[in-house]
Amino acid sequence: MTEIETDVVVVGGGTAGFGAAIAAARQGLSVRLLEGTSKIGGVMAFCPGMPWGAAYPKGVIIGGIMEELADRLFAMSPPAAEMRPCALENFGPEIQYDHDIATLTMFDMLEEAGVDLHLNTFALSPVMSGKRIAGIEACDRRGPIRFSCRFVIDCSGDADISAKAGVPYSLGDETGAMMGVTLSFFMANADWDRVFADPDPYFREFAAKGIAEGRLHPDLAQLYLMRGFHAGTVFCNSVVIRGVDGTDPAAVSRATQEGRRRAHQLATFLRNDVPGFENAYLTTLGPTVGVRETRKLEGVYRVTGADLAASTRFDDGIVCCDNPIDDVMRTSNAMTHDAIVGQGGYYTIPLRSLMPRDVENLMFAGRIISADATAFASVRGMPQCMGMGQAAGTAAALAIASGTAIQNVDVKKVVALLQAQGVRGLGQDALA
Repeated sequence: MTEIETDVVVVGGGTAGFGAAIAAARQGLSVRLLEGTSKIGGVMAFCPGMPWGAAYPKGVIIGGIMEELADRLFAMSPPAAEMRPCALENFGPEIQYDHDIATLTMFDMLEEAGVDLHLNTFALSPVMSGKRIAGIEACDRRGPIRFSCRFVIDCSGDADISAKAGVPYSLGDETGAMMGVTLSFFMANADWDRVFADPDPYFREFAAKGIAEGRLHPDLAQLYLMRGFHAGTVFCNSVVIRGVDGTDPAAVSRATQEGRRRAHQLATFLRNDVPGFENAYLTTLGPTVGVRETRKLEGVYRVTGADLAASTRFDDGIVCCDNPIDDVMRTSNAMTHDAIVGQGGYYTIPLRSLMPRDVENLMFAGRIISADATAFASVRGMPQCMGMGQAAGTAAALAIASGTAIQNVDVKKVVALLQAQGVRGLGQDALA
């Protein structure tokens, strides 16, 4: 057993874990970031070209670490990202980017902050000491590791560590159904002008023809085809497999293989039937399906759809959002993008939804926060996950410095620190 001591362990290197690790390290803490794969960035790195939706509620960037990363990409020569309007209904401006350069930049930012990164490292279980986590047992290819720590931030996406620490949770929606998982890919060498000449952003007439002729799976009734960052590339986020338990590795493996078959089927259909794809080819097929929904942890506060519909700006709000209810095939082949806030409105996500009731040195961020099924379908955007991580890392540092349980941390100080870090629209500040 390798023994490592650190102030903070962040579990999961997706956008939430990235934000958490940098925020905690910038507060002077030693931070170990554990990521089970070979890359950081999560969906952002493995769903190639996925736009950062909700980075611009009301057309204004949320700020903080999200803005730092975007600005670095914008400033490159040539630029590695740009703001574009989204082709899908009810989504505002988004950041499109070169995902390889974005991932490299995220690695650079972690390195600059002094974060110790452990790739291909699996967090297995918490070491409990009463109501606190004394450490995390993990493993890499060389064997078992025990990270002794003062604080844990679970950004794993599946909340395994939090669940094993005793935090109550629910799976999926009120019936237990989880959103469909997706295997994404690019079509390269496409003719954008001809591909996107159809006024229907979902290509429903083409999809109906393919389904009727048995050349497309019935769940591909709407095709999600979006311009990639680079000219002539089209991001295909259409291959959704429903009824998959994202906490079951065997189920995810089976879904990934089924996704590969459907992706190749769709690529063939696009080349043969959709104008502009005649000379295109499939590339950058995702290594595994992207899982949208698994556990929702029970926090001090549970965010609800009613909170969002009321455009609630919580006193302990830590990031702004105006995402629609982006619900993807929980129980049927329906996909919705229904607006949750009124035109020009937005809400904030409360810090209390990122902390458990009983474990004193644990926070969670990303798609495992305490939210009902409706709220979850809006809060799960990548910029919000990064903002949640930044808030969790900042709050953890404050709890350690004051020697208090996270449930007793001064939320006003957390909000003030986030405002000082450039996070917009918090407290009484307008999002501008």
